[in-house]
Amino acid sequence: MTPKLELEDIRKAFGTTPVLDGISLDVHAGEFVSILGPSGAGKSTLFQMLIGGIRADSGSIRCEGQLLGPEVGRFAFMPQRDALMPWRRILDNVTLGLEVQGMGRKAAREKVLALFPEFGLAGFENHYPAQLSGGMRQRAALLRTVAQERDMLLLDEPFGALDALTRSGMQRWLEAMWRRHRWTALLITHDVREAVFLSDRIYVLSARPARVVCEFSVPLPRPRHAGATGLRDASAVEAAVLETLLKTETIGESNP
Repeated sequence: MTPKLELEDIRKAFGTTPVLDGISLDVHAGEFVSILGPSGAGKSTLFQMLIGGIRADSGSIRCEGQLLGPEVGRFAFMPQRDALMPWRRILDNVTLGLEVQGMGRKAAREKVLALFPEFGLAGFENHYPAQLSGGMRQRAALLRTVAQERDMLLLDEPFGALDALTRSGMQRWLEAMWRRHRWTALLITHDVREAVFLSDRIYVLSARPARVVCEFSVPLPRPRHAGATGLRDASAVEAAVLETLLKTETIGESNP
């Protein structure tokens, strides 16, 4: 089966600093895949290539078998911060991506309003971002992302700024939403437990210049962490991933 997304031998340097050293990976339709690696390894650089912010020096990126051209719009991108505009109400923040695509405000509102209950935001349509908790803001940001109905979700550490308790709750919520909708998703994270909890597969990158050092399948039943057996099996996968990740770290390697 042709992957939804396929990166082959991607290389990138900024000036004299090599960042990506032949990255190859793939994501299939309906799959949740994570990229895990040390800070500064170039994970976000990969996302910038996918959304058209920068170009690879060499290698190829294919979407459903076709080379990704200079046009953008195949991916819905959710950054580390929620990026909600403080002067816009939540409803108007959520419709922003659709309006940028050219959809009229009325049509955009009708489309997203139906999703507010499912995202736990019913009754907060006319609130401002400052009036919402961190978790609710992230749900609003994800609603804005999925409402665009792009080929794939790109999630760049979407819960990294949240406190531990809220982050855990958001991970459980996202896993439940993914099971319901089966979005094709690619996640960047530093959190081994998060990667195991959410993913079907995990790519572990080395320190900069980054290369894929290991690919892990996560053969755990969903919903994840269901009972003592699920916790034990997840812990075993986490330990294997963490051991590999620790081996990739280079002493003295500096972040950009």
